[in-house]
Amino acid sequence: MKTICMYFEIHQITHLKRYRFFDIGTDHYYYDDYENERSITYIAENSYMPALSAIQEMIRSSEGAFKVAFSLSGVGMEQLEMYAPQVLDKLQELNSTGCVEFLTEPYSHGLAGLANEESFKRDIEKMSDKIEQYFGKRPTVMRNSSLIYTDDIGAQVAALGYKGMLTEGAKHVLGWKSPHFVYNCNLAPSLKLLLRDVNLSDDISLRFSNTSWDRYPLFADTYMNDIASCPESEQVVNIFMELSALGIAQPLSSNILEFLKALPACAKERGLEWATPSEVFDKFPSVGAIDVPDTLSWVDEERDCSVWLGNQMQREAFNKLYSVADRLLIAKDPRLLQDWDYLQASNNFRFMTTKPSNWWIDRGIYDGAFDAFTNYMNILGDFISRVRTLYGGIDNEELENMLTTITNQGKEIETKTKEIERLQARLAKYEAAEDEREKAAKKPAAKKPAAKKPAAKKTVAKAAEEKK
Repeated sequence: MKTICMYFEIHQITHLKRYRFFDIGTDHYYYDDYENERSITYIAENSYMPALSAIQEMIRSSEGAFKVAFSLSGVGMEQLEMYAPQVLDKLQELNSTGCVEFLTEPYSHGLAGLANEESFKRDIEKMSDKIEQYFGKRPTVMRNSSLIYTDDIGAQVAALGYKGMLTEGAKHVLGWKSPHFVYNCNLAPSLKLLLRDVNLSDDISLRFSNTSWDRYPLFADTYMNDIASCPESEQVVNIFMELSALGIAQPLSSNILEFLKALPACAKERGLEWATPSEVFDKFPSVGAIDVPDTLSWVDEERDCSVWLGNQMQREAFNKLYSVADRLLIAKDPRLLQDWDYLQASNNFRFMTTKPSNWWIDRGIYDGAFDAFTNYMNILGDFISRVRTLYGGIDNEELENMLTTITNQGKEIETKTKEIERLQARLAKYEAAEDEREKAAKKPAAKKPAAKKPAAKKTVAKAAEEKK
């Protein structure tokens, strides 16, 4: 039976305010609170809440047959906590159905995986902690910001213990292969991969309301016919998109939610089933490795990282930001660490793009790419000055020694934690056996059946009497 895996990303940038050169050193607050509240409130009302309510109805009407996955960025969750907590409440309701899986991703929704391995690791684990705190289960599947992936990133994620990742089913990576199978990382075979079906995903997220599209209007039964008509041997169809596609990119007036709600019934009629990424990984073995030596993402025709790092301005900002990454690993200042998360968000670099294909991009307060670069670099100048003020007395060699010590201490703690868990398991086993022995000792001994008395030997006189 062919399986459909549907996933939605939930992320919102923290908008930066207009920050002048003369603010450096005097103003350490970088954010546009009004725009942050306005944008997240608008998206929550016009996309997140209606879409999540529709998904809840799909689970209920299908009696649990419909399954779905979400990943949230930490910076996005912080915006929701402040301005739209009802979205998180709705996600917790969905979690209680048992039909939803929450994946992990970098807390900052940043590009640390391309710059600093230790920062990338901490970003992922920080997000996993927050997901476990909210939804009661630690994620076992990871997706990187904008599905960014390379063989090296896959190896890093596998080393952290995750069993699978989501990424893009780009033609230049797959070649003649189909995205409708489970694959694995080239450098870490234990890490399974799900590849987005570009066409089927974009039919919903990009083209659904486009009246000039040759398939407009798209109906649920037509869409499911496309999936059912895939070769029988193909295992899983992966439909990945941003949740804001439902209501923002595709307005509610386009009947996008009515289309969505009709999908489970249409799938059932065609013998198709739904599954979360973890369920897919448990059900299907990998058919082979895919080789991704260069960066892969789900953005633009190139499916690479050029939208964030394609010009000199972006690379300069990126390199300057991550030049202090190692120093942030030993930072304890909550305000500094929060700024670090917000400044890493990939959207900050996308505002600086000069790619012709992104001429329509909404740059918010910025007049253009150079304006976005100038504003960001002013903020970054103040931020780095604060980092150096706190940790400027540490030279690189001393910093390296401190990081090595921290890493070794972390490994030692992990080893001791595992040893404690092993001893606790042995103790529990011993105590259970001791309880069984005590119960057995308290039971009364079973009474033995009384021995039969041997028949008395007849006397000679009595035998003689009987003969008479």
